[in-house]
Amino acid sequence: MSGKAAGKVTGLQVSPWNLFLLIPLLMLVTPWFNFDKPRLLGLPFFYWFQFLFVIIGVASVAVVYVMTKGAPVVKGKPDRLAAEELDEGEQR
Repeated sequence: MSGKAAGKVTGLQVSPWNLFLLIPLLMLVTPWFNFDKPRLLGLPFFYWFQFLFVIIGVASVAVVYVMTKGAPVVKGKPDRLAAEELDEGEQR
């Protein structure tokens, strides 16, 4: 098995692209951007920087999705838990 079920990738994907998912977590470090100035359209820096990070977060999730959507979970190894190989129903 290649780790695909009905054309979809299953299981945990370990990819360097997943490190991009750490970028939105930087928004949680509020001392880095807890300032009033500079203002943008009358909004304090604190608010417009959070809005900017929402867009950055969506973009980083989209990049990870596009770059990992077709990647196999395990390359070159058979699926260890293939349904055909399970013998739970056998009685001895």
